[in-house]
Amino acid sequence: MERTLEAVKADIIRLLHKAASDRNSPMHTPVIATADADARIMVLRAFDERDWTLRFHTDARSPKSGVIGEEGQVGVLFYDRDEKVQIRCRGTGRIESASQRAQAAWESSDAYARRCYLGAAPGEESDRPSSGLPEWAEGERPTEEQLAPARANFAVLMVTLASVDWYHLSNDGHRRAVFENGKGRWLTP
Repeated sequence: MERTLEAVKADIIRLLHKAASDRNSPMHTPVIATADADARIMVLRAFDERDWTLRFHTDARSPKSGVIGEEGQVGVLFYDRDEKVQIRCRGTGRIESASQRAQAAWESSDAYARRCYLGAAPGEESDRPSSGLPEWAEGERPTEEQLAPARANFAVLMVTLASVDWYHLSNDGHRRAVFENGKGRWLTP
């Protein structure tokens, strides 16, 4: 099947919306790479097709938050085996902890998810295996009052996409397209 660049862009938009809204989507948990050559899996929380932005939740105390700051380079790698599509994104990340967007994300998150931000800072050493959570919070759904101190540790990672590289695997021959500044072009795989 021959595709157009418009159809590929629509496919990217469809897959990223699905990734953000469907926890069973293989693209729901992409690999995020930062300028310090560190990579990790994160949960995609939102995709805004108007601004070409991705939103993730993170701990404001994490090392990646310091690396990204207000304008760090970020790579995001999505893959869907069934769709046979890889989407590689490059963009500028920024950590927001005091913005209205961060507050809205905090308020819309489940108490169990927000509980993670009650714990010790990511990367702190422990003398035993630990979630970092206070003992009273292990396996428990905290109240809003108990969660209040955790809000100071919560942030969103916003990634404004500069480049989206779509790669489709096919026995008939792979296909690849790149979108930058709203314009697409075909590349050889």
